[in-house]
Amino acid sequence: MIKKVFCLTLVLIIFSFNLLAQENKKKEKQTPPLQHEVVVTATRLETPSKEVASSFTVISKEELERTKKTTVLEVLQEVLGVAVIQNGPNGGVASVFIRGAHSEHTLVLMDGVELNDPISPSRSFDLAHLTLENIQRIEVLRGPQSTLYGSDAIGGIVNIITKKGQGEPKFHLSTYGGSYGTFAGSAGIDGGTEKIQYSLGAFRSRSEGFSAASTSYSGNEEKDGYKNLTLSGRLGYCPMENLSFDFTVRTINTETDIDNSGGDYGDDPNYIQKYDALFFKSQARALLLNNRWEQKLSLSLVDYSRQHDNPADTSHPFDSENGFFKSKLFKVDWQNNLFLHKTNTLTFGIEYQQEEGESKYLSESMWGSYSSTFPLQKAQTTGIYIQEQLRIANQFFTTAGFRQDIHSQFGRSTTYRLAPAYFIEKTGTKLKATYGTGFKSPSLYQLYAPETMWGPIGNEDLYPEKSTGWDIGIEQELLESKALLGATYFFNNYKNLINFDFLQGYTNIGKAESKGVELFLQVRPVGDLSLNITYTRTEAKDKDTDTNLIRRPKDKFSATCNYQFTKKGNVYLSLIHIGERDDLDFSSFPSAQITLPMYTLLNTVVSYDLIQNAQIFIRFDNIFNKKYEMLKGYGTPGFSGYGGIKIFF
Repeated sequence: MIKKVFCLTLVLIIFSFNLLAQENKKKEKQTPPLQHEVVVTATRLETPSKEVASSFTVISKEELERTKKTTVLEVLQEVLGVAVIQNGPNGGVASVFIRGAHSEHTLVLMDGVELNDPISPSRSFDLAHLTLENIQRIEVLRGPQSTLYGSDAIGGIVNIITKKGQGEPKFHLSTYGGSYGTFAGSAGIDGGTEKIQYSLGAFRSRSEGFSAASTSYSGNEEKDGYKNLTLSGRLGYCPMENLSFDFTVRTINTETDIDNSGGDYGDDPNYIQKYDALFFKSQARALLLNNRWEQKLSLSLVDYSRQHDNPADTSHPFDSENGFFKSKLFKVDWQNNLFLHKTNTLTFGIEYQQEEGESKYLSESMWGSYSSTFPLQKAQTTGIYIQEQLRIANQFFTTAGFRQDIHSQFGRSTTYRLAPAYFIEKTGTKLKATYGTGFKSPSLYQLYAPETMWGPIGNEDLYPEKSTGWDIGIEQELLESKALLGATYFFNNYKNLINFDFLQGYTNIGKAESKGVELFLQVRPVGDLSLNITYTRTEAKDKDTDTNLIRRPKDKFSATCNYQFTKKGNVYLSLIHIGERDDLDFSSFPSAQITLPMYTLLNTVVSYDLIQNAQIFIRFDNIFNKKYEMLKGYGTPGFSGYGGIKIFF
């Protein structure tokens, strides 16, 4: 399998440089160098990438457009240092692991709004339903980031940034369909003037899907469908030069067919989950003291509602269940940026958030009735942060920060971070390193879940999970800035991890560590051709049991090649290789830890501009029709094809 991966990669490289040779014969032209991107998430304000020591990946609007993918989860599959899993087809529960950390150690943001669900047992975020409609870019930040963002940012951050309209009004309408009875459509309009900016979008999709419980196991034949309706909007208003307001809103309504479990006879023909979400943010921005003091005051609200309904059926005549889960997260953030000198920027601020959640679960079986009620619970957190950015001789850059959070239940938590970088202009070399700490507050469920007849669950004496992480790396520009090569070594140590014990309930007894190497190569030999290659080696261990943490691949490799031809057509190729990783097999009791085999996927997208305002595209996934499992017992898509058209004017 490894040989196949490297052979396919070699084919991509040869294909790329063959196109390059043909292109050079046709025309000689100046190739623009790779751009130094602007990164927002790393420092909470726009910063050139060469000044950022943190390990990050920016996925631009152009990259999102040419992949023709639908969800944020699909895009993250190719990102360096990130592993994703999903329970079956579209709509199945989806998780993200950054540098081997737990999925709940990834903080997911939208325009800086925290999306992690307070009623989730571990306060994680399910990425299954977040589409790319009205999304401008995605930034992925690796390593502990609690100094600026507080709880949950132990492993890293995924920040989804929505589109901000500008210029003449632009309208788009697109539709596509294909395998597994998939059909989707979207429409949007954006534009703006000096005073008003707007961006509105709507997305609707449905699919018949395939069985969430893999058909490779006995008793699994029923397809699990999915529906998604997403509405989004962003409005900006600038009444005067030094004052502006920004409003963002997004609603998601989905319906997902799910199964009881993976593996043999996991099918359930009428198990449905309904999911509703509302994200809202308002922000006022003011510039004072001759534009040297920038203030941002934002208020945000996240509101989730999930309902599970599984009535009795012919396959399960005595079994039924029903549950609902509701949560809200309200947050106020006052951020200040003082531009003291061209070499010195000071950022400080205060955050206040209140989270609340409740749930109720009922089930019936031949053994009798069972109910579990989690009454409405709330928690408040106040955080104060400060960060100093220094720039010396346009070569040495460093960021140092400190933060203290006060939680209404467990009290104080302190984090800090140092991130220096040295850029050698003459050779195009960047040396970088970071060292920082992170924390994760216990979730509402971990703190307050009531005791059951089998023993305790919640524990009000829990304290935060902690992490210490560092990395060191180098980035080198090559071929007159037409290529960029990077290498980073990382190490993370986790302690006070919250595990569940049947005798004590939730306790702070876990310890783990992750370490590894991230390598990447970006090449743009000519303006119409680009090649990106990434490799991640991750070793993640449970230090208590000396076993591998589950669902983290030791090796992950990806290669993408994009070529634009005749100024109208575009070809995008992607290769993803996922190495062996451990998982749990629940077919026996107690469950056994097993190793899932490696797999390789080849995907492609071809698009062509028929006329000035219309584009058609086709997309093929898993071209080799590889049979594989992300999770033990759950299904994955085989070879699939999709086609569509986009109209814009």
